[in-house]
Amino acid sequence: MSSTRLNVVWIYGEDTTAHFGCYGERTITTPRVDQMAAEGVVFRQAFCTGPVCSASRSGVITGSYQTAVGAHHHRSGRGVEPVHLPAGVEPLPLLLQRAGYWTSLQAEPVGDGRLGKTDYNFVWPRAMFDGTELGQRPDDRPFFAQITLWGGKHRESATWHDRARVALGSLTDPESVELPPYYPRDPVFLADWADYLDTVRYTDLQVGQILDRLDNEGLADNTVVIFLADHGISQARGKQFLYDEGTKVPFVVRAPDFRAGVVRDDLVQTMDAAAITLAAAGVAPPAWMQARNCLAADYEPREVTFAARDRCDETVDRIRSVRSRRYKYIRNCLPKRPLLQPCAYKDDKRILHRLRELHAAGGLDEHQSALFAPRRKPEELYDLVADPWELHNLATEPDHAEVLVEMRDRLDRWVMESPDLGAEPEPLRRYDSDMAAYLHEVRGRPDYCAAVRANIEQQKVWRAEGI
Repeated sequence: MSSTRLNVVWIYGEDTTAHFGCYGERTITTPRVDQMAAEGVVFRQAFCTGPVCSASRSGVITGSYQTAVGAHHHRSGRGVEPVHLPAGVEPLPLLLQRAGYWTSLQAEPVGDGRLGKTDYNFVWPRAMFDGTELGQRPDDRPFFAQITLWGGKHRESATWHDRARVALGSLTDPESVELPPYYPRDPVFLADWADYLDTVRYTDLQVGQILDRLDNEGLADNTVVIFLADHGISQARGKQFLYDEGTKVPFVVRAPDFRAGVVRDDLVQTMDAAAITLAAAGVAPPAWMQARNCLAADYEPREVTFAARDRCDETVDRIRSVRSRRYKYIRNCLPKRPLLQPCAYKDDKRILHRLRELHAAGGLDEHQSALFAPRRKPEELYDLVADPWELHNLATEPDHAEVLVEMRDRLDRWVMESPDLGAEPEPLRRYDSDMAAYLHEVRGRPDYCAAVRANIEQQKVWRAEGI
C-alpha cells in the first residue's frame, strides 16, 4: 500500500452475511462487489467480533474487542447510566482528525444530510465527524468517509418489494433459494431468504454507485475502499448468535498500489478495518488497539478469531467463541436458558412466528427443532471442514477431547488477556436504566412495548434464580 497519506472510505452494510459471488454465492449475481474484489483483495474468512450491530460497530470504530472496552451489551449506556471508554481509548475518527483528516459519516440514501448510523455503546463526541456527505469535504485535506447502507434491514420495510423491483428490474424467485439445513423449506422462509438476497443485490448496486462516484471525481487512485458488514443475516440462527451465519461477513479492500485480484483465506476480524485505515493515514496504532493491519508486509496472520454475544435489547445472555480455520468452540455461559430466549426484536419477525408455529405442529426435523432446546450445552465444538453448517456438536466426543481442551484454553487466555469485561454481570441499575430508555424509544408500538416489558420481568426472574 502507498506510503503517502491516502483517503479512506468505509462502505458499511447491515445484517449481511458473505453472500456475494466472490464468496461463492450462485443464486444471485453481485458484479460490483465481485469487481471490487478483482481489483483488490477479498478476505474469505472475515468475522465480526459481535453478532449485533452496536457491539460490532463499537469494536470496529475503536479497533478493539467490544468486550475489552466495556461496549459489549447491545443498546447499553442509553439511559442515565452512560458507558465511557477506558482511559486513553478513543474512537478512530478522533485519531484521524488529530492527524489532519476530515471525517464524515453518511447515511443512506446518499446525500440526505443525516448523520449515518453510529449505534455505539459508549459516550462519543459528535464533533468526531466533520460532515455528513462526501461532497462537503475540503480540497486541501485527506478524508475518512464512512457510508452506511441498510443492507439486510431493507426487507423490514413494507415498501421493499416495490423499491427492489424498480431498482433491480426483477425479484429473486423464492423457489430458487437454497436454505441452510437447519431452516425448514417453508414458503415463509423461502420468501424471506429471497428478500434477503435481493437486499444483497441492492447493496451490490449501491457499492457500484459509490465506486463510480470515486472514479468520476478522480479519487480512486488515492483512496482505500473497504466494504464490510456489521454482522450476518437477521435470521433465527444468524444475528445474535456466534454460528458463522451470524459472524461471517464480507470484507473486501481496494487500495492504491496493492496487488489486484488477491484472494485471502487467513482469518481476519472486522475491527482490522481500523488498523488498515490508520496505516493508510500514516498514523501509528495506539498500544491499546487490538486490530491488525492485515495488508502490512510484515503481517502475521491470526491463528484464531474471537467473538462475543452479550445482552441484546432486553434479553440477557453471555456466549463466547474461538474459531480456527477448522474448528469452532462456543461457550454458553448461561446454559440453563433456552437457545431462543424471548426477545421482542426477533420474536416480532415473521420467520420466528412461522418457526414457532411449525415447531408446535411437529413440523420440524431434528436439526430445525434443536433451535427450541429448553437448555443449552455448556460447550459446543464443530469441525467446520466436515460440518460447515455447525450441526454436530463434538464437545463430548472422546476423539475430539484434545481439540476441545486446546480451544477451551485459547478462549480462557483471551478472556483473561483481552480483557473480557463481560465476565462480570451487568449491574441491575444499568440494565434498568437502559430498559427505560429502550421502552421510551419504542413507545409508539404498544404491542412491542408489552412484549419487552414481559421479557424484562422474565429476565429478572431468571437472574434471581441464578439461571
